[in-house]
Amino acid sequence: MLDKIKALQEELEKIVVSGKEEVEELRLKYISKKGSISQLFEDFKNVSPEQKKEVGQAINTLKNFALDKINTLKESFEGAVNGDSGLDLTMPGDSVKLGTRHPLSLVKNEIIGIFGRLGFTVAEGPEIEDDWHVFSALNFPPEHPARDMQDTFFIEKNPDVLLRTHTSSVQIRVMERTQPPIRMIFPGRVFRNEAISARSHCIFHQIEGLYVDENVSFADLKQTLLQFAKELFGEGTEIRLRPSYFPFTEPSAEVDIQCVMCGGSGCRVCSQTGWLEILGSGMVDPEVFKMVGYDPEAVMGFAFGMGIERIAMLKFGIDDLRLFFENDLRFLMQF
Repeated sequence: MLDKIKALQEELEKIVVSGKEEVEELRLKYISKKGSISQLFEDFKNVSPEQKKEVGQAINTLKNFALDKINTLKESFEGAVNGDSGLDLTMPGDSVKLGTRHPLSLVKNEIIGIFGRLGFTVAEGPEIEDDWHVFSALNFPPEHPARDMQDTFFIEKNPDVLLRTHTSSVQIRVMERTQPPIRMIFPGRVFRNEAISARSHCIFHQIEGLYVDENVSFADLKQTLLQFAKELFGEGTEIRLRPSYFPFTEPSAEVDIQCVMCGGSGCRVCSQTGWLEILGSGMVDPEVFKMVGYDPEAVMGFAFGMGIERIAMLKFGIDDLRLFFENDLRFLMQF
C-alpha cells in the first residue's frame, strides 16, 4: 500500500500539462470519486490496524499534494488566450511616446555637419573665463563697451573672472597650444547681461569658426560662407557681405542671405530689404596673432561667428526667442 502511494506521488510530480483541459483531466484521474486517490481510501479498509496510522497519513499527504498541484496549474492558465478571461495576448501593447531633439540641437548638429564636410573639427572651452581669453587677447581695448557691467556678467569678488560673452575665447585657447594650420569651429553657450524679450536673451548659443594657415585670403572666407549658406538654406541661396567692425578681425564683414521667407522680393521679416543678417566675419587681426605668439607675417586667417538661435528662428519660422528656453512640450514636439 505504501509503495502504491509513493508511486502515485512520483507520478504526480512528473506531470506537465499545456492547457486547462489537461488540468481537468488530471483532476478526474486522481481526485474524483473514481480517481486513483479515492480508490486508495477504499483500499484503506483492508489495511491492518498496525499500519492504519502510517498509511492514513501517507494518503492524506498525497491527496493534499494532488489538490495543491491541480489548483496551481489551474491558476497558471487563468487569463490565457484559450481561457475565458477575454485577454488577447496577440494584440499590440500600449505605445511609448518618443522624445524629440531640441530645435537648437538640431540646428547645431546640422551646422557642425556642414563645416565637418568642409574640413573643420570641433573644439570646446570653459564657460567661466578670464579677462585675457575673452577680451584682452582678442584686441578689446580697456575702454571697450563690451567690458562694461551692463553687457558682461563679472564675478563680484574677482573682476578678472566672468561668464564668456562669446566662444571666441576658445579660439585663443586653441591658438595658444596649437600651431597652424588650424581649421576648427567652436560651439557653445554664452552669456550677456541683456533684457529677456522676443528678440534677446541673457543666455544664447554660438558657433564660431577659425581658419589659420599660409596664404589665406578674404576670397577663401567668402567661398566658405557661401558654401555653408547653400547647404543650410538651399542651393539657390545668395549671400552678400557688408563692411563692419569687430576688434579681433580686420577687415570685417556682416554676412546676409537672401530672405528665406520671400526669396529676396521683400517682406515684413526682412523689413522689405530682401536680405537677412546671419553672422559676422573677417580676417583675423594681426594683433590677435601677436597675442598668441604667431608671426603675423607668416600666417593669415579668417574667423566667423553666428548665433544658433537666430539660424533656428530663420530655418523654422520662429518669431519668439523665449520659446527655446521655456520647455513647452507643445512647442518642442513639433521637431
